[in-house]
Amino acid sequence: MPDFRSSIIYQIYPRSFNDSDGDGEGDLMGIIQKLDYLHDLGVDILWLSPIFQSPNADNGYDVSDYEAIQPAFGTMDDFDELLAGVHKRGMKLVLDLVVNHSSDEHPWFVESRKGKDNPYRDYYIWRAPKDGGFPNDWVSIFSGPAWTFDEATGEYYLHLFLDKQPDLNWENPKLRQDVYKMMRFWFDKGVDGFRMDVIPFLSKDQSFPNYPPGRFADASVYANGPRIHEFLQEMNREVLSRYDRGDGPPISIGEGIGVTAELANLYVGKDRHELDMIYHFDHAVPRDEHHFLKRAPEFTLLELKRVFDTWNVALEQEGGTGKGWQNIYFGNHDNPRVVSRFGDVEHYHYESATMLATVLLTQRGTPTIYQGDEIGMTNCQFNSIHEFNDVQVLNAYKALSGSAEFSDEAFLKSVNYIARDHARTPMQWFNERNAGFTTGRPWLNVNLNYTKINVADQQVRDDSILSFYKRLTRWRRKTPAIWDGTYNDLLPNHPTVWAYERVLDEERIVVLANFSDDEVYVPQVEAGEVILSNYASQSFTLQPFEARILVGY
Repeated sequence: MPDFRSSIIYQIYPRSFNDSDGDGEGDLMGIIQKLDYLHDLGVDILWLSPIFQSPNADNGYDVSDYEAIQPAFGTMDDFDELLAGVHKRGMKLVLDLVVNHSSDEHPWFVESRKGKDNPYRDYYIWRAPKDGGFPNDWVSIFSGPAWTFDEATGEYYLHLFLDKQPDLNWENPKLRQDVYKMMRFWFDKGVDGFRMDVIPFLSKDQSFPNYPPGRFADASVYANGPRIHEFLQEMNREVLSRYDRGDGPPISIGEGIGVTAELANLYVGKDRHELDMIYHFDHAVPRDEHHFLKRAPEFTLLELKRVFDTWNVALEQEGGTGKGWQNIYFGNHDNPRVVSRFGDVEHYHYESATMLATVLLTQRGTPTIYQGDEIGMTNCQFNSIHEFNDVQVLNAYKALSGSAEFSDEAFLKSVNYIARDHARTPMQWFNERNAGFTTGRPWLNVNLNYTKINVADQQVRDDSILSFYKRLTRWRRKTPAIWDGTYNDLLPNHPTVWAYERVLDEERIVVLANFSDDEVYVPQVEAGEVILSNYASQSFTLQPFEARILVGY
């Protein structure tokens, strides 16, 4: 069995994790200082959001040099030391691969815009005006048109994100070979894999049609293009499959924006030779532009269970071996804090954070813990639009500010629920200035609740969220039914209780999770002995946000 199936991933947002030099931004040396903490937490794979050189228009997701370290994060020597430290502790390191687009400051694009006959012109997607305007009606995920006009050459270039993030042209075989060369550079250093940003966007319909009727501004239109599987199979054949170091090929995780459960096995099916696992957006917080004025209702538990069940059915096959595999998450750098979404921070902070941890780490798939979730970090109250850093928020504010229904109050109310910056506030290490993240001025506000929610406090208490995570990761490591067992929802229609079983051969695990602040009677569920719970004692009812793991018949 590939070891990524039994592993736990921990996502680090480097700019917000730990600052070693007092400049207000996290860095590689800061991560090195916390490797023992991460090892003790019980995680196996560290995923770093982009650390490459970048002008930071989108916090590193606009790369200007794929083979250089962002200077604020440190040097290549620092990276080599980090990689060695990760491997010394028996962990693996996965980097973010951002190759749907680059920065407009990347040398490829600097050359590309010099002229239509430049050798790098076709490294990007250029199109002539259509009827005197844009080549089609596509809009950017970060607001505004997805095309920017270049006066010098009289053509538009495509950018599905910022205008400073031009899309790469994967139709060009020379571009693909340069990407593969870059991947080999990192694998030759010993990197263990890549998380691949917006990977389904790589292939575009070369006719560039307008949006289909009724799907204006639908980002899924950009996904699953006609050659996407050809490109991924080529990447696997020419790069990924050639770096087996005895424990399997490098780890490949696709960010599956626009991929439905029905399409998932085309990316991760065991005989497809593409990716190891994919994660979907079906339970992500909707952040389409109009939701910044009126946010979408949060998922009900019934909706959440249906999403997970749909994906489990799509990916699972007989014998528990699985057609394909997925990456499970509740929190990441693109979503607000999970305990603020599905928990009760004010009244049941410990209970709801540990209940969510129990569900995350017992689902079918490889789980990712997002930094700070292991101590129950929460959404941060932002009091002004000027306190936000996220370009998606700032661009939506500009785009919407002239509309009739716009008001600062409505906008701020919405973003205080859905903004990505909630996940990007600095990690809360200590009950001291700036939460111990930095001795300087932090690049983004520190959540003021760091005096109550911090690592140092939780490390010395057995009844802390952090201590519960450690018990959970250690138990999971020795429980094959969680890595590879089948999944079955026992109460699919219950509105507040998630009850499911994981079964492998003679081993049966039952998980009960109360997603409400009420005591809930649990209908008869054949279970067994309680081996882990976030409450000291159990009864016939589940307490508010109680979670139980049972083993037995």
